[in-house]
Amino acid sequence: MPLSTITPAAVRQTRRGHGRATLADVAAGAGVTAITVSRYLRQPERVAPATAAAVARALIATGYLPNKQAGVLASASAGNARMVAALIPSIANSIFAETVQGLADALQGSGCELLLASTGYSAEREEEQLRALLGWFPSALVVTGRRHTPGALALMRQAQARGTPVIEIWDHHPEPGAESFTQIGFDHEEVGRAMAEHLIERGYRALAYVDSGVAEDFRAHERGDGFLAAAVRHGVPARRITAPALEAIDAGRSAFASLLDRRGRPNVRAAAFANDHLASGALLEARRQGLEVPGRLALLGFGDFSLGRQLEPPLSTVHTPRFEIGQAAARALLQSLHSGSPAADARLPWTLIERGSS
Repeated sequence: MPLSTITPAAVRQTRRGHGRATLADVAAGAGVTAITVSRYLRQPERVAPATAAAVARALIATGYLPNKQAGVLASASAGNARMVAALIPSIANSIFAETVQGLADALQGSGCELLLASTGYSAEREEEQLRALLGWFPSALVVTGRRHTPGALALMRQAQARGTPVIEIWDHHPEPGAESFTQIGFDHEEVGRAMAEHLIERGYRALAYVDSGVAEDFRAHERGDGFLAAAVRHGVPARRITAPALEAIDAGRSAFASLLDRRGRPNVRAAAFANDHLASGALLEARRQGLEVPGRLALLGFGDFSLGRQLEPPLSTVHTPRFEIGQAAARALLQSLHSGSPAADARLPWTLIERGSS
């Protein structure tokens, strides 16, 4: 068709032929103009709250994504960028850094490059980043965990419907009727149960689980659920303590005070922690106060960080397949891209390591 004969209606028809919603679709769904939708996407604070809410609902309903591939024609197929988008809770956390390294290493030589975003453990931020990243039409999408906002789930479903592999890492907990995304990881409630049983088997009969102070650290909370459930099943008293919102080591030191009575004596016999940083802070504080570990109080971490191995006594912990999760995710998405079929789930092993602190 000559350029002079292409009409706006024809352009819209061509775009819809590729299965992608347009700005006009969003505007029609929200009952506003396309200019208002564009303004919302660029400067949402300049749009009236009621109008912004209507546009947000229309964005979710239509699945509209602004195409950010500079120079890509409307007739180009999605995924030509050969880019893998990955969202993790924190780049600073060594657990997730190793997962990213495993993902990057396994993608090397595949023709896929990694685009990374950190959600800061915020489900709302994850949704915003998903919308931004999917605007580049990546070849595959990797997200952390299985708990997402309704808007994020809608974006993930739409990406999967377009043939984009969607993989949830650090979690393996298939639920009947739940979203059918590929899961690569392990069951965190199972880990929590094993942590409690480890302490109970060693004769400790008053327990505590020191949980993450991050509200959306769902996997840590699930380990706590499993820990408390196992204690109840064995008839052992146990309680949950939430660590304060401080830097991890300092949070562990501060949470240690909750394990003591008014006389400064432990009011539990053993405590498990949401991660090794919290447990290491508690161990350092116990040593500072002259409390014998594990004689007066046994401690158990999660993550097998190098710091815990250097303490005295060395920290008992759960070793997780953090690097292997990244590798398995890369292999799964590459297999899916090659075959055109959904990637298979992978349940990876973890190991409880007994050291001197328990």
